[in-house]
Amino acid sequence: MFTFFNYELVITNYKLLIMKKDNIIQEKSYDFAVKIVKLYKRLSQEKKEFVLSKQLLRSGTSIGANIEEAIGGQSRKDFYAKLTIAYKEARETHYWIRLLKDTGFLSKDTAQSFLNDTEEILKIIGSIQKTIRNS
Repeated sequence: MFTFFNYELVITNYKLLIMKKDNIIQEKSYDFAVKIVKLYKRLSQEKKEFVLSKQLLRSGTSIGANIEEAIGGQSRKDFYAKLTIAYKEARETHYWIRLLKDTGFLSKDTAQSFLNDTEEILKIIGSIQKTIRNS
């Protein structure tokens, strides 16, 4: 059992259980995907921006989808591989948010909020990966 962010991690076989409330990374990545979809709608409807926002939509929603796949993984190795893909998608999402901000499609405040969410997700996934590697 390991503790981080006031949550206890328990690894049994290849399954990761996060005690206290529900699975925090599952919840955060899903909530983040909902925010990304809403942002995509705003960017495409109000700003008429379709190329960068579509990339953001793809990578930002893929994080949670890969977390879900990891949770249903067939083995510890499969779990870790899907978690790694989720981490890479979060890195890519971070890139698209910065690019949208620096090209004037996102305000600094909006971008910072999304960047903070992405960085939190990256830290949680990174901590889970580290826990798995060390167990």
